Amino acid sequence: MNASSYRDFDATELYCPKCRRAVPVRKRLLLVLSEGDKYDYSCIYCGTSVGDKLVKDVNSQGLLIR
Repeated sequence: MNASSYRDFDATELYCPKCRRAVPVRKRLLLVLSEGDKYDYSCIYCGTSVGDKLVKDVNSQGLLIR
């Protein structure tokens, strides 16, 4: 396999400090930034934010508003 096959991973479980264990998480789009999309991972049981991720889009040209 080549290295480009593993470019982007999504978390399925992360440690939740409130539940005090590894829990399944929900991924939701938090912000659309010029450098990429920012996602938030939250615990499915209590809703606590347990992490985030910035996905950089190398193919985007950017948006120019005049």
